Amino acid sequence: MKKFEWMIFSLLLLLLIIGIISIYTASSSKIGDDFLFTNYYIKQFIWIIISMFILFLLLKAPSAIIEISIFPIYIFTILSLILVLFLPEIKGSHRWISLGPVNFQPSELAKLFTIMAISKFISKQFLNDGQILLRSFIITLIPITLILLEPDLGTALTFFVILFSILLVSDLPKFYLILIISPMLSIITSISIWIFIAYILLLVYILYRSNLDKVIIGFVVTINTFIFFITPIFWNSLKDYQQNRILTFINPMRDPFGAGYQIIQSKIAIGSGGIFGKGFLLGTQKNMNFLPEHHTDFIFSVIGEEFGFFGCTFILLIYFLFLYKIAKSIRKIKWKEYRYVSVGILACITFQIFINIGMNLGIVPTTGIPLPFISYGGSNLLVNVAAIGFILKYLNERSIFA
Repeated sequence: MKKFEWMIFSLLLLLLIIGIISIYTASSSKIGDDFLFTNYYIKQFIWIIISMFILFLLLKAPSAIIEISIFPIYIFTILSLILVLFLPEIKGSHRWISLGPVNFQPSELAKLFTIMAISKFISKQFLNDGQILLRSFIITLIPITLILLEPDLGTALTFFVILFSILLVSDLPKFYLILIISPMLSIITSISIWIFIAYILLLVYILYRSNLDKVIIGFVVTINTFIFFITPIFWNSLKDYQQNRILTFINPMRDPFGAGYQIIQSKIAIGSGGIFGKGFLLGTQKNMNFLPEHHTDFIFSVIGEEFGFFGCTFILLIYFLFLYKIAKSIRKIKWKEYRYVSVGILACITFQIFINIGMNLGIVPTTGIPLPFISYGGSNLLVNVAAIGFILKYLNERSIFA
C-alpha cells in the first residue's frame, strides 16, 4: 500500500461527493416555501457504493485473471450492442438494456474494454506498422458502427479519441496519426473549396517531408478529395435532429424553442449565477424546470447557477488536479500494455469532461455525454470508477511489471 496513489483516490472520492451534492440539488424543486425531492441522489449513492466495491475487487484481483477476461468481455459488449438494436426505443434511441428497475448502457462498458482490447493486441512484440493499424482499427470500428446505429454520435466520437490517444503513445510512426485525422479535417474544410485546396497542399507538404512514397501520398490525396465530395451526401443522410443540433450550435436562436432550447437555457442558468451563485437549492432555471436534463447532461449548469463562477472554477480545479495527477503518475508504468490502457482511459475521461462542459457553455454541439463522476447515471459512473480502478491497480503493481 506504500505505492498506492492516495491522491488520485482522494480526488476521485471528492468528485463523487460533489456529484451527490449536485444531484441532490438538481433533484429538488421549490414550490412556494417547500422543496420537493426525487430520489436520484439516493440511487446515485447506491451506485457509488457498488462502484467502490468493484474498484476494491479490481485492486485485489490477480492480473492473470483480468488478462484472460479482456477479450471475452469485449465480445460480450459487442453482442450487447447488437442486442440493444432490437430492443424497444428509450428516449428515441436504442441505447439501454432494461434489467428490471435498472437500465444498463452497453456502450459505456464497450468504451473501457475497447481500450483494453486495443492495448492488449497492439502491445505484442514484433508487430509491424500495418499490423498495429489493422488490429486497432478492426477492434475500434466494430463498436463504433453499432453505436452509430443506435444512434449515438457523441459516444461514437469518444472511440475515435480513444484510438488516436493510444496510437499516439504507441510505437507507430507519428505521420500515421496525420493520415488518421486527415479525413476529419477534410470534412471540416469542405465548407469552402479554397480552404480545402489550401489544406490539401499543406497535407502534401507534411507527408512529403515525412519521406513517404509518392504513391502513398497520391492515395491519401485521392481519399481526402473523395471525402470532400462525399461530405454533402453524408450531411443529407443525417437525421433531422442531428442536423438541427449542428446548425443550432452555430446559431442557437435559429430554433429557440426546439433544438436551441437546451443551449439557451443552459447559458442563461450559468450566466445568471454570477460570481457567487444564487445559493444551494435556489436555482430558478432548475426549480421552474426551464433547464432540461438538469440532473444528467446539464448538471454543470445547475452548479453554475447555484454556486456561481467560484463553484464552476472549483469543479474545474478538482478535475485539473485529478487528470494532471493521473497523467503524471502513468509515466511510471513501464509495461507497454498497461501504459496504453491508462492513456486511453485518461483520454476518454478528459474528452467526456470537455464535451459535457463545452455543451453546457454552448461551445460544442449538444450530445448525450454525461459529466464523469458527477452526472446521474449508473452505467457511466460504474465504468468510469472501474477504469480509474485499473489505473490505480497498474500504478500499485508497477514494480511487478517493470
